[in-house]
Amino acid sequence: MTGKIKYLAVSVAALVLGACSEQPHTSGSVATPINNDAIWPKSESTVAEHHDVEAQVEKILAGMTLEQKIAQMIQPEIRDISVEDMRRYGFGSYLNGGGAFPNNDKHAKVSDWVALAEKMYQASVDDSLDGSTIPTMWGTDAVHGHNNVIGATLFPHNIGLGAANNPELIEKIARITAKEVLATGIDWVFAPTVAAVRDDRWGRTYEGYSEDPEIIRDYAHAIVTGLQGKPGEGFLGEGQVISTVKHFVGDGGTVNGDDQGDNISSEEQLFNIHAGGYVGGLNAGAQSVMASFNSWHGEKIHGSKYLLTEVLKEKMGFDGFVVGDWNGHGQVKGCSNDSCAQSINAGLDIFMVPGDWKALYNNTLAQVKSGEIATSRINDAVRRILRVKLRAGLFSKPSPAQRQYANNTDLIGQQAHREVARQAVRESLVLLKNKGQLLPLKRQQRVLVAGDAADNIGKQSGGWTITWQGTNNENIDFPGGSSIWDGIQAQVTQGGGQAVLSVDGSYQQKPDVAIVVFGEDPYAEGHGDRATLEYQSGDKRDLALLKRLKQQGIAVVSVFISGRPMWVNPELNASDAFVAAWLPGSEGQAVADVLFRDAQDQVQYDFSGRLSYSWPKTPTQIVNRGDSDYQPLLPYGFGLSYGDDNVLSDELNEQVSTEGAQQHDVALFTGTVQKPWQMALYSGEQVIPVSANTHTLGALSYRTIDKQVQEDARKLSFDGSARAGMRLASESYFREDLQAKLGSEAVLSMQVMVEQAPSAAVKVIMNCESEGDTPGVCHSEVDISEQLRTLPANTWQALSIDSQCFTKQGFKLAHTVVPFELTTQGKLIVSLADIRLQKKTDKGATISCP
Repeated sequence: MTGKIKYLAVSVAALVLGACSEQPHTSGSVATPINNDAIWPKSESTVAEHHDVEAQVEKILAGMTLEQKIAQMIQPEIRDISVEDMRRYGFGSYLNGGGAFPNNDKHAKVSDWVALAEKMYQASVDDSLDGSTIPTMWGTDAVHGHNNVIGATLFPHNIGLGAANNPELIEKIARITAKEVLATGIDWVFAPTVAAVRDDRWGRTYEGYSEDPEIIRDYAHAIVTGLQGKPGEGFLGEGQVISTVKHFVGDGGTVNGDDQGDNISSEEQLFNIHAGGYVGGLNAGAQSVMASFNSWHGEKIHGSKYLLTEVLKEKMGFDGFVVGDWNGHGQVKGCSNDSCAQSINAGLDIFMVPGDWKALYNNTLAQVKSGEIATSRINDAVRRILRVKLRAGLFSKPSPAQRQYANNTDLIGQQAHREVARQAVRESLVLLKNKGQLLPLKRQQRVLVAGDAADNIGKQSGGWTITWQGTNNENIDFPGGSSIWDGIQAQVTQGGGQAVLSVDGSYQQKPDVAIVVFGEDPYAEGHGDRATLEYQSGDKRDLALLKRLKQQGIAVVSVFISGRPMWVNPELNASDAFVAAWLPGSEGQAVADVLFRDAQDQVQYDFSGRLSYSWPKTPTQIVNRGDSDYQPLLPYGFGLSYGDDNVLSDELNEQVSTEGAQQHDVALFTGTVQKPWQMALYSGEQVIPVSANTHTLGALSYRTIDKQVQEDARKLSFDGSARAGMRLASESYFREDLQAKLGSEAVLSMQVMVEQAPSAAVKVIMNCESEGDTPGVCHSEVDISEQLRTLPANTWQALSIDSQCFTKQGFKLAHTVVPFELTTQGKLIVSLADIRLQKKTDKGATISCP
């Protein structure tokens, strides 16, 4: 091998992109559409129009009532509808959101999924109540394999696949995903995500293949082809599912990487940078496009007639249907989750509406009858839905339980599928540092394996893994899968060496080498948004582990698990070798295939992954290939192979600017429980950790609900049969010093919505660890019953409590173990969101204790 660094090929088209890098605009300014075919080239669908299909569409449409048409445009979620609802209304489609399972059972069997699909299908074609026999279809987020199903093959997330830069492999992955989805009776996949990510602080960065539109365009074509087949060659036949290219358009380019935020790119940039995946996906015949949550110059895409109709449907020639994202229509100006004529008028064909479907259905009917929505627009939407259903064979196929792949459990996690996933992991790994050619390692060594991600399949798989956020999973939830430790242990043992797993890095015998596997905890969507790209800001536990091993004279190999490039200069300096492993999925053993030599001491697999994102030089650097001042730490396309010269020293700059570093609040719950806190429920003497979207424990029922975005709030229902509550506590009740972050005075704030006023005292509790030699917990509580009784019912309200109300009872912020607990012995139905401790200001609190 040569000593030269290998880079991804840079095409002429990509170089031209440099002239199209984003320029500053004012967020919220109104974009003036250019209506220029030079920007959005006029195209036609690559799926040939079939006269018989179109004739059948018109025949079905002519026989439908308005009620039946509106039902085709409503897509509820399985947690919010029953089979009887389907029979009565005949919804055109339904979905399972992230973390939703048949019977609300995380460990639902393949047969359970198929059984629900069969029941919904039979109800949809039963015309006894709604007069319709149009089959429904089920959509699911199979975004890195069939990731909602226990035992399925989980591929690397898109950021890793982008580093592999192998469209043929991507098409193969899509074909496998389609078959595993079909085994569960599902027809439709909400993939691929084709975001061009321009700010890695965005919480969905790992869902994008690259910052560069060229890879995205090629991958979109490949994955749509793999899911649906090729137009004219068994298109949407057996073994294929309906594909959705998402999220149209510009979701990866919002200001500050704000999830669901505002994209202020010019129209040329919107096409040249952000639309590449739609060019590739539509060219492959994608039958569905999902509208994006984001805005373009202040206008929500769900309400943009220019983009959804004039651009997507007319200029780009898209003849399938446009589906909304989770209550995305409710964010359109003048709309709510249960009413949005503007979205339909703009070109949305299907509302994704989990909880408010009935009101939305009735309101839409009324809006058509009043003339606010034209009947012609409804007919166009339903025509598109029927066209796709006919192309997909839903009218002619047998019911879900009778289809070719249904209930074929051998397909779920099939070994041949796992081998493809293992290949994808190997090709996704990017070697950033290899001092003294430490890698590849010999097997005949004493190998210490450390770090909390080493034996954690859930952490290495990231968000959108079984649950929406990818949290509350254990290795037992991944039958057939393997952790990174599993692969290392197997290879070292087979080679005559010794492998020892020690999460904290402690050991009895000094190892020859330490492999430390660490990185980001799982997250999804806005819950992963960050202020900077610094890894473990203010809490350098993993860095301390690396430094300790180095100081003990042990060679250190870092395997970094992350959903984005991050500023890890200190961790790079403390490592002899450093591998960006992204989020590899269920086949963690593949990492060892590349790290270790074979039994003959030869390289098994070389590093071939190359960065499809630029790697930042500072915690605040937002950098993309083509920028006028392009100075990343490591450029797009970088990646070492064995034998290449190492380019990173051990003296990278570790200084972090203190500007804006002072913390003024500590988030406790912001859609998800924030580290280091853990949520638990209790009723009487029973206590359980929260590990699912719904729980019932004695007197308390718990479920996730939507406030502003998906599942960002929690609803607590107390029946009064016992004292019960919800608690946020530190791990193992370890003392957390919140005074260092907040000062001596703070305010506990939250958003609350009271559905049923309390029948007894409701208390908010804060506990701390006692000082000195006296063991125990210092307890403090505040009664908020009066405030809850006086709040308007069923509306979100701010509630805050001055920390003095707790400190006067002996609570100390510096010794916090329970920053929030809500408890009552009476009846109460209340929802909570955005719970945090804030630095005290002159504004005051709802409840004060002077």
